[in-house]
Amino acid sequence: MKIVIDTCVLYPTVMRAMVLGVARLGHFQPLWSARILEEWSRASIKLGPLGAAQAKSEIAMLRVDWPKAELPAAPGVEARLWLPDPADVHVLAVAVSGSADAIMTLNAKHFPRRELSDEGLLRLDPDGFLHRLWQSDPDGVSGAADKVLAEANRLSGDQWQMRALLKKARLPRLAKAVG
Repeated sequence: MKIVIDTCVLYPTVMRAMVLGVARLGHFQPLWSARILEEWSRASIKLGPLGAAQAKSEIAMLRVDWPKAELPAAPGVEARLWLPDPADVHVLAVAVSGSADAIMTLNAKHFPRRELSDEGLLRLDPDGFLHRLWQSDPDGVSGAADKVLAEANRLSGDQWQMRALLKKARLPRLAKAVG
């Protein structure tokens, strides 16, 4: 399964780590565009110079770890598509041109199921998707969550609990399952 990951899923660190952790297990192939990554970089500026620098570093590592995930812009495809927010059409265009099966986003309002289904695409929310994967591969998804928790604790210097970390990352169903 090929899934285009929207900026709102890539930008929060824990959510991104969980989603890509299950991708590393072979559950799906992640896709994005340079523009999606640029949106992440621009959004991180709100955190100040350190946030922007961190985003650039994380994006560089993402490109190294997933060299086949970044797809080129598809302007010809983009011109024929419509979404309620024209700023999101590029995400749909990447999905169509990349023959994706779905778009993973937190923004259901901007990606109506009808518009996506007209292009043969599903809309997935990260929490529901990860919870369904946990139901079919509890050991794999729990293992990925354990790695995310260990990294969060290492980077923050805190002692996060699994359930609290995943709930804060807007993954409440997964938090309940693995916590």
